[in-house]
Amino acid sequence: MHNVIVIGSGCAGNTAAIYAARASLEPLVIEGLEAGGQLTLTTDVENFPGFPEGVMGPDLVDRMKRQAIRFGAVYKQGEVSRADLSSRPFKLWIGEERLKTKTLIIASGASARWLGLESEQDLIGHGVSSCATCDGFFFRGLPVTVIGGGDSAMEEALFLTKFATNVSIIHRREGFRASKIMLDRAKRNEKIRWITSAVVADVEDPQAKTVTSLKLRSTVDGKEWDHKTSAMFLAIGHVPNTRIFRGQLDLDPQGYIVSHGGARTNIPGVFHAGDVQDRVYRQAITAAGSGCMAAIEAERLLEAED
Repeated sequence: MHNVIVIGSGCAGNTAAIYAARASLEPLVIEGLEAGGQLTLTTDVENFPGFPEGVMGPDLVDRMKRQAIRFGAVYKQGEVSRADLSSRPFKLWIGEERLKTKTLIIASGASARWLGLESEQDLIGHGVSSCATCDGFFFRGLPVTVIGGGDSAMEEALFLTKFATNVSIIHRREGFRASKIMLDRAKRNEKIRWITSAVVADVEDPQAKTVTSLKLRSTVDGKEWDHKTSAMFLAIGHVPNTRIFRGQLDLDPQGYIVSHGGARTNIPGVFHAGDVQDRVYRQAITAAGSGCMAAIEAERLLEAED
């Protein structure tokens, strides 16, 4: 029987583990298939407080993990395949192994949608990114490209105009899903260029470990051409990792956990932290803050019950 189990080992999960461990709750952290979360896909992190010279994403996650272990947290590799939240203690399964816990902190994150190209995957963290706020600064004075047609794509493109010489928006259709106000705002920006009815067929240059151009393909006639750029930002959505909680937790239509105040879910004793609930900010520091909140909520509940 565990006092606290944390699902996820990114900024949210690790921070929750630090706080829970310091409260002598001996949390068990299940790392998940994407151990360390999305931060492990980022090279330089320059906006996390306390690192004036910046820090590598994987290094920041590792420091958090070691800090949690120092206070008594235990880490376990694996992915939760099933969960029963119908009664306490809650039950989780990793393969055939069953675990029981008095409280649960879900920090399983949200996975960015990718195009699925081999070259794209090779260049993640080297010019391919799903977070303009995280990585836009590194492309100051360079041309960049945003893939997408919704509000997120417009927001990313507008943010990137602060740094880039120009921003190209590539969308597979002529029409856009973005709201009129966001679309009009983007169209008024002289730095933004538009390429419609096109998809990315390939990303160059994996050998050089840097983005030099995109091979684009017309969705109308299939013609291909090269588009010179220094970075590709994906803004085609995120998928919250909440599949195993469907029918048990309150989720919004996109699958994000619905908050019931603070870090609480609709089930007492189950708490949320990080991108699994946050569809707005999605930053390392906000994830860490929500991990702190979830751990404090869990500690207070257990204290009250004791």
